[in-house]
Amino acid sequence: MPRLLFGPLLALVAVVSAHTAAHAQSDLPFTAEDIEAATYTGGDLPAGRSALTAKVQVLLDRSGTSPGVIDGFKGGMSKSAIMAFERRSGLPMDGVMDPHVWNLLQSFAHEPVTMRYTITPEDGEGLVEAIPADYAEKAQMSAMAYTSIAERLGERFHMDEKFIAFLNPGTPIIPGATISVAAPSSPIRATVTRIIVDKANRRVAAYNAKGRMIVDYPATIGSDATPSPSGNHHVVTVALNPNYTYNPQRNFTQGKNDKPLIIPPGPNGPVGSVWIDLSKPSYGIHGTPSPSRLFHSQSHGCVRLTNWDAQELAGMVRGGVTTVEFLQPGVTIADATGITAPPLASTSKPLKATATPAAIAATPEPSERLEFPDQTAVADAAPAPATDETPADPLSTALSDALPDEFVSPGSSEN
Repeated sequence: MPRLLFGPLLALVAVVSAHTAAHAQSDLPFTAEDIEAATYTGGDLPAGRSALTAKVQVLLDRSGTSPGVIDGFKGGMSKSAIMAFERRSGLPMDGVMDPHVWNLLQSFAHEPVTMRYTITPEDGEGLVEAIPADYAEKAQMSAMAYTSIAERLGERFHMDEKFIAFLNPGTPIIPGATISVAAPSSPIRATVTRIIVDKANRRVAAYNAKGRMIVDYPATIGSDATPSPSGNHHVVTVALNPNYTYNPQRNFTQGKNDKPLIIPPGPNGPVGSVWIDLSKPSYGIHGTPSPSRLFHSQSHGCVRLTNWDAQELAGMVRGGVTTVEFLQPGVTIADATGITAPPLASTSKPLKATATPAAIAATPEPSERLEFPDQTAVADAAPAPATDETPADPLSTALSDALPDEFVSPGSSEN
């Protein structure tokens, strides 16, 4: 073998071996029981797929700070959700798991994060064999329905359908089978008056009339060829389970289709199961048939959410009342809301992240949610005065404002 090729070949073998090892590590099996038992001991989330990441994803979902699909993988959507959770909590926004985030998430851990579910005959009804890519073929179908029971249950439990199979090896996903699934909370009920679309971080945050953040979702927001709109608009109306009108003269051209088409409704339609119509003609906030691809896909200018996030948001917006602000590139939600997070503070050892029985009993039900600090309060809050013995820690100050008294916070003397 020529010497010139020997070095690069070894390097290539090393890269392939590392990739194979990482892939094997991410495919190590774990169970619902492992997810329940998972606890945080410090550092960032493990690489690949882990029981701890799955647990954190469920808790983020319950908090109203959506990680997108629950799949157990440490990835872009989970990192963006942690960053959004840090923003709403007044913590430094780096998207890295740490004891402060873990302690706050315990307010949503008073119930098991997984559950057992017995598949019903109704879960297997109304399925279609496949969804064609061509719009003309879609238009010939009666519905853009689910293609499998796993896909239907994935949307119901906010999971990637492949993760359902991962948690239930050897169990057929058929009526009568009992399987383990994630246990996200029921949809949040509130009135949203302001929505902010962050193109830079691909997040959509919604606020009530008092300026309190209610929910925050990952999203696909436009593309280079068909960018999303700019400026301020408002919600006009909401359509649940809508059909989709394809008009190549008005919007974009799909394949060789050069004539208008009506594509029937269904969760696998081009706009998913929800359309939130905006005052900007032909633009909206809608669902998607591919929730796991939100951070990998591009849209034709609209804002795509998972179907379940879009449905939740649709129940909170009000036509003619809810404003939608599309931020300029480079401007973030933190910039738009004036949030100033405290600086990063190092800790010499992991924090104890446990709750007393009394704290668990006092934790609000998922539908009530944890009362995070008002965004304005976070921006204006001053750190506690320092003493000779204990310097003020602005990170601990922000955390103590949001954390129930029974939880262990950074300033605690407990080990």
